[in-house]
Amino acid sequence: MSDQPTPPNPGQPRELNLQQMANQFMAGVQRHFDMLAFNLATRGLGSENTYNELISRAGVMPVPQLHQNFEQMQAHARDLLLRQVINDALNLTVTCLNNTHLFLALIKEKRESGGNELTQEQQKAAQQAQQEFIKVRLEDKFDRIETTYKVMCELEDSIISLAFCLQALVTQGGVVRKAQLGANQQLELELVHAAPSLKSPHNLQPANIRTYTKSFSEEERIIFSDTDLQSVILTVGVFARQLFESVAKYASPEA
Repeated sequence: MSDQPTPPNPGQPRELNLQQMANQFMAGVQRHFDMLAFNLATRGLGSENTYNELISRAGVMPVPQLHQNFEQMQAHARDLLLRQVINDALNLTVTCLNNTHLFLALIKEKRESGGNELTQEQQKAAQQAQQEFIKVRLEDKFDRIETTYKVMCELEDSIISLAFCLQALVTQGGVVRKAQLGANQQLELELVHAAPSLKSPHNLQPANIRTYTKSFSEEERIIFSDTDLQSVILTVGVFARQLFESVAKYASPEA
């Protein structure tokens, strides 16, 4: 699930098409959503008998005394999938922020110049701002977009909470610690799912979606259902759609 949209090359100034950027990015999110559904479907087809048969067929093992049974590997595979989905979601978010920031930086330079074409010096200034933006932490990316361009990211808190979840999964055995808790002493995520009335797949327009809150207390283990995993990808999709819309408003002549 590492397939991601290709970011603009920060070393080559060029005219950026926001709609094309948005379409390409959302196509990438759809591929992640489809791959997750495929992984969940194929996981459900596995059986203990098939697992044991494949183990026996090999005839040898690297370290037989460390061999794990079917149930142990099910739990391990589940943990790996959870990490992968959240990590992919965060990588998609960073790609979206980086791509839109370059567009914002170029628009800002053009607006301040009062002209129709960017000079080489202005392009260089936008590229420098982009290079600095790429290097900063996720939280600082949100801050820079909001303070420099007045563009708000509505699901910022959910994305930051996903980063805390990944931190707990990678460094704390999946257990929430005090450092990941919010003001209410919970690690909370607002996730997106489909409106109850929908009977077939629709796009991520506001009328088609609802949100729900998933929370974890201190010392609680992070567990996501299959539906939660799908909601993680959908949340990134809604975050990106909202961001692209906000950037389009910033770029409009009336802004």
